[in-house]
Amino acid sequence: MESDATFLELLGRWIWFIIGAVLAIVELFAPGVLAIWLAIAATLVGGLLLVVDMPVAAQIALFAVLSVILVWASRQFLTRHPIESDHPTLNQRGVSYIGRVFIVEQDIRNGSGKIRVGDSLWLAEGDDAEAGERVKVTGVNGSALVVVKAD
Repeated sequence: MESDATFLELLGRWIWFIIGAVLAIVELFAPGVLAIWLAIAATLVGGLLLVVDMPVAAQIALFAVLSVILVWASRQFLTRHPIESDHPTLNQRGVSYIGRVFIVEQDIRNGSGKIRVGDSLWLAEGDDAEAGERVKVTGVNGSALVVVKAD
C-alpha cells in the first residue's frame, strides 16, 4: 500500500505537466490562443509543486488565478500591440475587387443589380446601368460591390 501512495503522490506532482502538455496539443489542433495560456498556467503550477508542497485545493486555485492573469495579460498586450498582417484583406474577397472593372450581367436598377466577376455573379450597388455596360468597383457594402460606370 505504501508504493501506491508514493505513485499517487508522484503523479499528483506531475499531473500538472501532463495537463499542460494536453492543453498545448489542444492549442495545436484547435488554435484560438486560449489553451496555450492554460497550458502555461498548468506547467507553472507543476513547476511550483516540484519545489513546494500544496494541497489540491490550493493547486486548483493557483491554476485558476494564473490562467485568468495570463489570459488577461495577453489580451492587454495584443490590444496595445496588434498583430500586423501582410495581407489584411485576405478573407475579404470583395475588397480585392476595388478598382477593377467588370461587366454588368443584370441591369442595375434602383441601385441594385448584378455584375459578372470571373465565373460568378456578385450583387452590385450603384447608379443605374444596363446589362453589358462596364462598371468600376469603388467599395464593398456587406456582400455587395459598390460600383460606378467605368470611363
